[in-house]
Formats: sequence, structure tokens, C-alpha cells
Amino acid sequence: MLDQTDLRILDELSKNSRITMKELSERVHLSSPATSARVEKLETAGIIEGYTIKVNQLKMGYFVHAMISVIMKSSHHEPYLSYIKAQAPFVIQNYKISGDSCYLLECKFPSNAVLDEFLVGLSEHVNYKLSIIISK
Repeated sequence: MLDQTDLRILDELSKNSRITMKELSERVHLSSPATSARVEKLETAGIIEGYTIKVNQLKMGYFVHAMISVIMKSSHHEPYLSYIKAQAPFVIQNYKISGDSCYLLECKFPSNAVLDEFLVGLSEHVNYKLSIIISK
């Protein structure tokens, strides 16, 4: 069971996973060894699965943000999943969902031309509905 200190540690690490243990311990009002022990406990319990970075997609040149609802043409999903794996640089997330669609793809593309090329390949495997993100 997580207590308030564990929740504060998780909150601080989610804001900045590169924070030093010294800084983290000051923010959660514990000693550095106690903070390190709690972080290790959270890692061992599988609550903290890893540390990552947040990449600015616009600065990387990915200007087109799209959500694509995927409707399978058949019950055989492997060709679609292989295509998505091959298109990994553009795919942010491939959610398996319930409802009108089978999957919801979140993607970023450097241009509409690259998006169009992606959709042409995608249409060989599935039907889809495209939504472009205008703003957050």
C-alpha cells in the first residue's frame, strides 16, 4: 500500500525523472538514504517500471499529429501489427480498444505527404477514420 510519501516521490519523479536523490529527498522531507530505499522499494514492487524522456515532437520536425481509428478488415491482425511495427518512427501509441474501432493509433508525421504515404500502406490492411489534432 502506498502512503503519502510514496505518492509524493512518484509525483516528483514523474515531473523530472533525472532529479538527484538529494533533491528528491529535500522535496519529500526524508533523508537521502530513506528516499533511495523507498524508490528502490517502488522499483522492486513494479510500481516504477522505468525512467524515460519526453521528446518535443515539433522540434524534431513532426508537425502533423493524427489520431487514426482502425477498423480491421478481417480477424487476422498480424499484417496490421507488422505494418505498424515497421512504421515505428511515426507511431506514438497503438491502443487496442473496444467500441466502433479495434485500435486507436496516435501518430506524428513530418508532413501531410508522409501521412498520405502512411495511410496508403495502412489501407492495404485495414479501414480507418482519420482525425488531425488542431491544438491541445
